[in-house]
Amino acid sequence: MIDISPEQARTLAAIVTHGSFDAAAAHLSVTPSAVSQRIRALETAVGRPVLTRARPAGLTESGQAVVRFARQLELLSADLAEELQPEEPSGRTRLTLVINSDSLHTWALAGLAAASDNIQLEIVREDQEHSLDLLRAGAAAAAITATATPVPGCSSRKLGIMRYLPVCAPDFSRRWFDSGVSAAALATAPVLVYDRKDDLQDRWLRRFSRTPPQAPRHYVPAAQEFGDAIRWGMGWGMMPEIEIGEDLRNGTLEALTHGAHVDVALYWQQWRRGSAALTEVAGAVQAAARVLR
Repeated sequence: MIDISPEQARTLAAIVTHGSFDAAAAHLSVTPSAVSQRIRALETAVGRPVLTRARPAGLTESGQAVVRFARQLELLSADLAEELQPEEPSGRTRLTLVINSDSLHTWALAGLAAASDNIQLEIVREDQEHSLDLLRAGAAAAAITATATPVPGCSSRKLGIMRYLPVCAPDFSRRWFDSGVSAAALATAPVLVYDRKDDLQDRWLRRFSRTPPQAPRHYVPAAQEFGDAIRWGMGWGMMPEIEIGEDLRNGTLEALTHGAHVDVALYWQQWRRGSAALTEVAGAVQAAARVLR
């Protein structure tokens, strides 16, 4: 059995949070030598390195597991304090969540608002395809992700499906697709892309050819502005169906082809050893996700 003390785990988390042994020592009010001794003892207990010796210090896979343990211990300690001394104000529990921009823009905030009275939330925006790195490293307690397989130490539950439609403004359609939407037209018509991690447009374009046409691209990395850019005719792009119902009804936007879409399954992954606060947030997010397919 591996015997890791909470003090050692908290010290490793402090090094990662503050970037160096010296900064961690200042935060913990101990000497840098004491920090080094704790990390050596931790690595002896684990039987392998927990840090990559770089600037800033990085975590090995074992180190990530220890930092998750440290963060979970903070949440469980807050729960215990609340249970043992309910009459004492213990302050709001802090939770860091990773949420993709489209979910945050369209449906997730309603759930988070419902759980925000007694919890302090830090929301980190990250693409649903890349959100697990922060969860794996222990920097976040939960994430909305497109990956069903749970990160080690985490559970995974399906939230639903976000459906994306390829849309553009009517004037844009008349300029670039007057003869119909074809591989040739898509090779010249400008396309809107959220950022360089966003492959939704290319995913849809692969239905026309194995290699997506290399049309001119505009990168607009903000959900509201991305939609506005499409409405203003800067290009076509993939937008969430739940966002654009009114646009399609009143003719502000139109679909490039009838019935065309890309579905993205979303999952809620969180630390398996949760807390009352994390359970509350998870329930609120899952309730809000009922609007998904």
